[in-house]
Amino acid sequence: MELPTGTVTFLFTDIEGSARLWEEHPEGMRGALARHEALLHEAVEARQGHVFHTAGDAFCIVFSRATDALAAALDAQRALQAESWPVGPLRVRMALHTGEAEERGGDYFGPPLNRCSRVLTAGHGGQVLLSHTAAHLVGEALPEGAELRPLGEHRLRDLTQPEDIAQLVHPDLPEDFPPLRSLAAFAHNLPLQLTSFIGREEGIAEVKRLL
Repeated sequence: MELPTGTVTFLFTDIEGSARLWEEHPEGMRGALARHEALLHEAVEARQGHVFHTAGDAFCIVFSRATDALAAALDAQRALQAESWPVGPLRVRMALHTGEAEERGGDYFGPPLNRCSRVLTAGHGGQVLLSHTAAHLVGEALPEGAELRPLGEHRLRDLTQPEDIAQLVHPDLPEDFPPLRSLAAFAHNLPLQLTSFIGREEGIAEVKRLL
């Protein structure tokens, strides 16, 4: 199998809460994980993608084109949503990022993989996130009924530069999720402000009068 080289698009996936599901449904998860793997492979191969690494329920997939990666993510999520799982809903989060990485011995190395991984960990089960580069390359070449929803710029753990993240939205997919698990503010050594007196002038005046 010849893997794509140069500028490629990575699609990373994993199952949210899989450790808990294994604890609660050890037998059911064996079959569920096998079915999950089959659905992912089917969606990826149909879009000329290549699975180059797996770890537990996590998949690392590479595509020559960002549009193929996005289409595969949508196909996979639709298939996962339509499946009846013996362990309850299987919520798979996905992230796409495009960059130039080094392929060596059937694996990839370089900063784009780290960034894709960090975008993934910011997401929630059932959510498909795109980095700014991936979203820019996809442009308006979206699958029918799909759109990209801007989620703003986010600081991600271990990354110096923040990432402008977008979410894939489609009628067949859930679209309302909690805020991304990103670093909401720059680190500092100031004490946490527990309360605020801004906008409480009347209350402060009343306290002064009582004193």
